[in-house]
Amino acid sequence: MKISGPARYKLSFDAKKFTVKCPKGTDKFCSPATSKLPKLYIVSINKKPVYVGVTKQSMRNRLRYGFTASGRGGYYGYAWRREFTEATIDIWCHENGRDTLDIETVEAEVVFLIRSAGQWPPYQTEIHFHSPTQMHREVATAIWRTVTKNGQRET
Repeated sequence: MKISGPARYKLSFDAKKFTVKCPKGTDKFCSPATSKLPKLYIVSINKKPVYVGVTKQSMRNRLRYGFTASGRGGYYGYAWRREFTEATIDIWCHENGRDTLDIETVEAEVVFLIRSAGQWPPYQTEIHFHSPTQMHREVATAIWRTVTKNGQRET
């Protein structure tokens, strides 16, 4: 499993739309966030992870879906978008992955590590549970170390 990242972006938003600022100063996502490769992303508010997700879509499309959902089919979108106006999003890409099984397994392990440090991410709405291997646990631990090193820690 080859993971790259994180790529860090700043989000500004209201309940229906968002703007993104990348480290290069542009207002759009760059590769690999634009690819169709499996990605894990962590949304943090006030330096605390509030949501962990996975997608194969480009990040702009995934976020757009989460910001425009209105309950049709039972999906109401990201709950955190209704309560805040700014967030940080860190994105890791599974460079040699074709399906989402491995990255979903890492997602569950990262959420478990967040919970082990305090509480569940407050806006986590689902987790994909699969039997992890040592590799999944090691990748999740490396991601969690990066998040805590960057001053983001669940309390």
